[in-house]
Amino acid sequence: MNATIVVAVRESDRVRFLPDDLLAELGSHGRVRVLDDPRSYGQALADADVLVTGWTSAPLTAEILDGAPRLGLVAHTGASVKFLVTARSWQRGVRVTQGGAAMAESVAETALTLTMVGLQRLHRTHAALARGAALQEARQVPERREIAGARIGVIGASRTGRAYITRVQALGAQVSVHDPYLSEPAAHELGVRRAELDRLLQESLVVSVHAPATAETEHMLGAVELAQLQEGAVLINTARSRVVEPGALLEVARSGRIEVALDVYDNEPDSVDAALRMLPNVVLSPHVAGNTRESRRRGGQILVDEIGRFVRGEDLLHEVTEEMLVISG
Repeated sequence: MNATIVVAVRESDRVRFLPDDLLAELGSHGRVRVLDDPRSYGQALADADVLVTGWTSAPLTAEILDGAPRLGLVAHTGASVKFLVTARSWQRGVRVTQGGAAMAESVAETALTLTMVGLQRLHRTHAALARGAALQEARQVPERREIAGARIGVIGASRTGRAYITRVQALGAQVSVHDPYLSEPAAHELGVRRAELDRLLQESLVVSVHAPATAETEHMLGAVELAQLQEGAVLINTARSRVVEPGALLEVARSGRIEVALDVYDNEPDSVDAALRMLPNVVLSPHVAGNTRESRRRGGQILVDEIGRFVRGEDLLHEVTEEMLVISG
């Protein structure tokens, strides 16, 4: 197959996902055309077989698809493709793949960092010192804890969840996992204990959310569930904000009973809830857990490899289907 590959990714992202060496490797799979403006395809898709997209790429409307009669694959640099694909693209048989798997290591490292910050109460001591408190005053925080020997609960044995598990286990944590799709043999291989959600929440010093946003997981952590967390526990969410009910989260955060660390929010890309910003027991990160130099390059390599498989007629390893999006809501 003599493929035409159109790259519609803004320059600031393109050089991170597809630096010159990966762009050259992509060129081994076909003729590459890089667009100046990813928000406007113009006539660029008239002979395109593959479209590489980013967060600012235009959705595949009926009009755009009508102008892209040969388009067979969309390779997205991010994880979520919901904003990009349409019913018409599925009807046309356009296949979709994405590089989200590349973010697992980076997100796991962020979750580990938030675990350590939360247990050591570093966000509280930093905030106190930053506002001018004396050392003795800054030390007046809830009792600090260690990872070694701690019970850590993981919600969702996803790629990211498993990467997080290996990291905290290396530091001596005892890990329980709530995931209805995790089998006993798989749990044994991971070195974790399967647990019902209530038990995991009650027993864990740290609870880290790594579940996808699906109809099944929507607001699975509400007021009843969050009330089961022990005093001084750390709740971390680097996955999807929809897993935690926002009103209940704000209420438990305001109580000061637990530490909260967030990288995802319901109202993105708008500002974080002002009430959360003001709380001393809350650590906030601006949804950048998966955004490292290394993760971007890994994502680019995934897409280059996927496009190679598509051109050769081989099975895709990271394909997203219409059924997957329906299940995930």
